[in-house]
Amino acid sequence: MRRLTGRRVVIVGAGPGGLASALLLARAGLHVTLIERDAQVGGRTKTVEAPGGYRFDIGPTFFLYPQILADIFESCGERLEDHVRLERLDPQYHLVFEGKDAAGRDGISGEIRATGDVERLEAEIARIAPDDARNVKTFFAENRTKLTFFKPVLEQAFHRFRSMASPAMLAALPYLHPGRSVDKDLRRYFADPRVRLAFSFQTKYLGMSPFRCPSLFTILSFLEYEHGVYHPVGGCGAVSEAMAGLASRMGVDIRLNTSVERVLFEGKKAVGVVAGGETLRADAVMINGDFAKVVPELVPEARRPRWRDAKVAKARLSCSTFMLYLGIEGPMPAGLGHHTILLADQYERNIREITEGTLPMQPSIYVQHAGFTDGGMAPPGHTALYVLVPVPNLKAGIDWAATRESYRALVLERLKLLGIENLEARIRYERIVDPTQWRDDFAVHEGATFNLAHDLMQMLWFRPHNKFGPGLYLVGGGTHPGSGLPVIYEGARISARLLIEDLLGARVPASAGLPETAPLATGGEAS
Repeated sequence: MRRLTGRRVVIVGAGPGGLASALLLARAGLHVTLIERDAQVGGRTKTVEAPGGYRFDIGPTFFLYPQILADIFESCGERLEDHVRLERLDPQYHLVFEGKDAAGRDGISGEIRATGDVERLEAEIARIAPDDARNVKTFFAENRTKLTFFKPVLEQAFHRFRSMASPAMLAALPYLHPGRSVDKDLRRYFADPRVRLAFSFQTKYLGMSPFRCPSLFTILSFLEYEHGVYHPVGGCGAVSEAMAGLASRMGVDIRLNTSVERVLFEGKKAVGVVAGGETLRADAVMINGDFAKVVPELVPEARRPRWRDAKVAKARLSCSTFMLYLGIEGPMPAGLGHHTILLADQYERNIREITEGTLPMQPSIYVQHAGFTDGGMAPPGHTALYVLVPVPNLKAGIDWAATRESYRALVLERLKLLGIENLEARIRYERIVDPTQWRDDFAVHEGATFNLAHDLMQMLWFRPHNKFGPGLYLVGGGTHPGSGLPVIYEGARISARLLIEDLLGARVPASAGLPETAPLATGGEAS
């Protein structure tokens, strides 16, 4: 039984970070009002039903490392598995490498069906690079150690500069090699560039290049292989809906179709919001939204001295994505699994084009065929196909109104490399989301779908802080620790801990489901 404290918190945005924070704050006895401008919870982590009975995840489709969310549910007296059915995928995805085939013709140069079964994975890699297969276990062992040392850093708040010299940070430093990129670090294990891609394409989850992304993030692929890739039955939105349902039962006031106009301040302290024309007073405010888009709109520049408009404008951003959500009559090829990634020939050039603002004409493509696992994603005899292409964000100045139809045609043509033929005649539903829609329909700054870039000078203390100022807190991919569902859930635990300790004036017990490594917050800092 939770004890109510009489303290009130408003959370702006019901994305995964806002929902996780609402659960933790309600568990601590706070009165929580969760405000969402959309008609459903989840933000970009939602599943929508399209005409014809097709269901699509809008954003994330990989569900990784569910233990953090399971811990949050457990702290609320519930079991995650009683609310969401998670199917572990094996193979977890199918990697297809474009290039010269064995006869020297343009086509497919190799494939890897990735699996957490190490012996099978070694056999898959050995088919294209026998020498590299011998180093798989070494890669796993070293990254297991790296994650062990860096996990406490991911659980720690960085709202003070001295946090950069915390015991956890100092212990992790020998394993981080900040001067190496992910690709450079992987060269220590794997000579074949295709094998390195199998363990580095995951940097695209951060919207970054493996040739620039800090070597720390080799742990992304390790997490997949060690802890699995899951599909929530019904789509990733089923997780968001389950969190919202539990939050409502715990007394959280969820208000949909309501826009927040601004955060209210008394002096330097946030004291509420104006939402839907109503003034809502609160002891603290938490913002869950795309940082560079939402925070400048809601928080006056004077209340964010470390992130003034000029700095936000100069912030380094992730790439964007060109999306096709296709309802298809008829089946997919028998060999098309749940997740398939076509990795373009000359992948490094492909990534360089995106980073430098050039629209790639030979793009890599990710395809989710959720019906391979989950028959509820489309009507019988039909397929819901999710297609994602990494492209430059809007700072590149690409005229998407003039380009989108020709780029759509190019993407459909390249899907033939995966055996997906005759799509045009079978499309019964179609939605395109290009970078301009990410900006206009989903409030994503410059269409950068993975938020602020995760380079060394935009991580840890240099990233927007979980405690953004007196009475004001942030959660989501734009704040520490960063993007990706498990990382955002971890960020919710950090932000909730700081808020609870500030309001209630005592360290939060471990039973609250919050990491004990987060330092006690005393006093405020305007970020």
